[in-house]
Amino acid sequence: MTLLKPTIRRELRITFSLHAQPVWFRVVKWTCVVAGVILFHHRSWFWWTLAGLALAGTLLHFFYRRKTNGWTRAWGGWNDVAAGRD
Repeated sequence: MTLLKPTIRRELRITFSLHAQPVWFRVVKWTCVVAGVILFHHRSWFWWTLAGLALAGTLLHFFYRRKTNGWTRAWGGWNDVAAGRD
């Protein structure tokens, strides 16, 4: 449990960091999320799609985490690794 606690703390710091994603990316991401909910919330497959997107986002998070060596090395266009430092 002692090894898991710092890992969870680091993951939360990355998730809520203002430096982990550019502002333009956050605006586009949340615009797409809100537009998708407004347009498709009444569809029968909405919850399955939402679950699939959540799974895809989680897998992408862990893929990026692996490629950056636990948020300690730049990879994929973002050079800021300060959010992952202790």
